[in-house]
Amino acid sequence: MKNKVISFPYLVWALVFTLIPLLLIFYYGFTVELESGQIIFSTENFVKFFSNSAYTNALIRSLWMAALATFICLIVGYPVAYILAMSTYKRKGLLLLLLVIPMWMNLLLRTYAWVTILDDTGLINTFLGKFGIKPIQFMYNQGSIVFAMVYNFLPFMILPINSVLSKMDTSVFEAAHDLGANKMKVFTKVTLPLSVPGIFSGITMVFMPAVTTFAITDILSGGKNDLIGNIVQRQFREAFNWHYGATISIILMVLIVISIIVSSKYESEDKGGGLF
Repeated sequence: MKNKVISFPYLVWALVFTLIPLLLIFYYGFTVELESGQIIFSTENFVKFFSNSAYTNALIRSLWMAALATFICLIVGYPVAYILAMSTYKRKGLLLLLLVIPMWMNLLLRTYAWVTILDDTGLINTFLGKFGIKPIQFMYNQGSIVFAMVYNFLPFMILPINSVLSKMDTSVFEAAHDLGANKMKVFTKVTLPLSVPGIFSGITMVFMPAVTTFAITDILSGGKNDLIGNIVQRQFREAFNWHYGATISIILMVLIVISIIVSSKYESEDKGGGLF
């Protein structure tokens, strides 16, 4: 009874801010409004979306760029998390704090800061101009968008991996060394397999916001590389077509859920590890 009372506020929160919004999205996504104002159940918007090559290309572009940003975050973030977890530095907490501090700032402000750095008249091009080098086009392309994704979402990769690595029992590494494994073999056969849960948590936490982002694209692409998040935003805020916007949101949710299921299945199959 006590547990039910304690969990009641969470249940109310989940109902109001999770379940009800989801039900509204599915309601709008599977209905259309006729010219007469009547709302009927229909899958017309799904057909409309997949028959529009511009929108399907935006979806593919979003998945590709989000996957690329996630991969870069993993390649960069894992070594950082490993160094932090295995470090004997007494002020390790300070290093983690420095990693988290940028997250205290709004994503829009963090992204706008890069405009003053990467713009044609920004800090980098101004510095290069002193040496007679013409301005380099850093912005308004897919590279700048992926870069901003990595910059904004990298901590979401580092923190879960660091958490898993920090909780590992060091006696496992000692046992591996006693069995004759060198450092590389200990890493590939023990450390890496045991850190798989943190890796997949990081992948999920980076991929989901990256594939749905629209603010980063608005700021750094100049409208030249729309992602699926930008299309959803315009349907709600400019076209006021909530039904079509909800339909695209459902498609995104389905893709994200599929990716989570696949990664979870792979994670469960990849558990374990050992020297042989």
